[in-house]
Amino acid sequence: MNILKLQDLSVGYRRKRVISDISLEFEKGEFVSLLGPNGTGKTTLLRTISRHIKPVSGQIYLKAKPLTEYPRAELARTMAVVLTEKVAPALFSVYQFVALGRYPYTGLTGRLSSQDKKAVEDALYLVNAQELGGRDFSSLSDGQIQKLLIARAICQEPELLLLDEPTAYLDLKHRLELMSILRRLCRDKGTTILCSMHDIDIAAKISDRVMLLKDGAVRGCGYPEEVLTSKTVAWLYDFERACFDSRLGSIEISGDGKKGRLFVVAGMGTGACLYRMLAQEGYEITTGILLSNDVDYYVAKCLGAKCLSLHPGREADQDTIKSAIANIAECDLVINAGPWVDNAYEWNLTIIEKALEMGRHVLTMSQGIRPGRLNETAGKVIPIGSASQLFEVMEEHIPRRPVVATMTRPEEKNHPQTRELVSSTIMSLSRMVEGKNSTRLMDRP
Repeated sequence: MNILKLQDLSVGYRRKRVISDISLEFEKGEFVSLLGPNGTGKTTLLRTISRHIKPVSGQIYLKAKPLTEYPRAELARTMAVVLTEKVAPALFSVYQFVALGRYPYTGLTGRLSSQDKKAVEDALYLVNAQELGGRDFSSLSDGQIQKLLIARAICQEPELLLLDEPTAYLDLKHRLELMSILRRLCRDKGTTILCSMHDIDIAAKISDRVMLLKDGAVRGCGYPEEVLTSKTVAWLYDFERACFDSRLGSIEISGDGKKGRLFVVAGMGTGACLYRMLAQEGYEITTGILLSNDVDYYVAKCLGAKCLSLHPGREADQDTIKSAIANIAECDLVINAGPWVDNAYEWNLTIIEKALEMGRHVLTMSQGIRPGRLNETAGKVIPIGSASQLFEVMEEHIPRRPVVATMTRPEEKNHPQTRELVSSTIMSLSRMVEGKNSTRLMDRP
């Protein structure tokens, strides 16, 4: 059954349209996330549906009845709203504040019946805040207040719940806890939830549908598995060095590659965290040969790494191995984090041996290399026990790159500071050439 229907709806302020021509229907028990950058009209849409502001044009139907025909009390029994405004009621206890959600049911006297009191206690229990009942509301943290705003809304026993960034003030634990509560409301009580969010990863995991808003229109609405593609999310938020992968359900941020390029051998999930750390530190990554269903492959691709991959069940042929070995020559250092279980990824051992023959040192975080399996010829295997030790050893073995002074704009070339920098650089180079400075140029930072 459709709870909410938007028909040719346009929303905005003072007849200025923020979002135009929305025609959508929302079913009973459905969780719908509104996604989009700031300023795209998510809050405006929620405030229009909640009747805080009037539509610019079009119609809103709540349970097949025009929204404008609902008396206030009936609307409050059908729809609950949690917006982003700060709430600070004076001289209220937590219990009294949550009990305000029973106002549509108490009548003129405002007295709570036994049924009303049970609804308040159930709402506090649902948001894991029953121990806060006797506290002064003004003494609470932002995260606790947010949970109690949800509890007050639950008290109304609505069929439609509108939420504007409900996790904005919550830490990770309470954010996941709240999303679990909302999910149960949909499943157990059949509540329809329409929620604006910025957490794409959470929205992808919890939503029945997602609605994408940008440039004054709804740009997509459907199952998150279909709508939230890497390309779509990058376009929606104008990502430059970030990538969303629906299979991972998370956003990965690539490094700028200014610290150098690393050849990282991994597999079976051993490289995912390492890839992220290296990208965060500013390294560009080239992988060994990965299976295309490996989580390491998904993370590496998301981070913009140069990858070689095989379909599951296939063995690496000589051409693929040669390609991997050729990639080593372009890298500053080789790192091994890979597993060697039941001959899985056995071909990467061959690649590491070739790296040693080329005179490359291999920093290994894997405990699975069998003694005597690798022939240390020109290169050397260096065991690494932790991430901090890895970065210390990397600093020792990656050659420092010279700093190159560049002028980004033609008009800067005659600037006094630029002329001074160029003159001092030329003098320093001249002294080196004359032998007055014994430090080689390539050794200077």
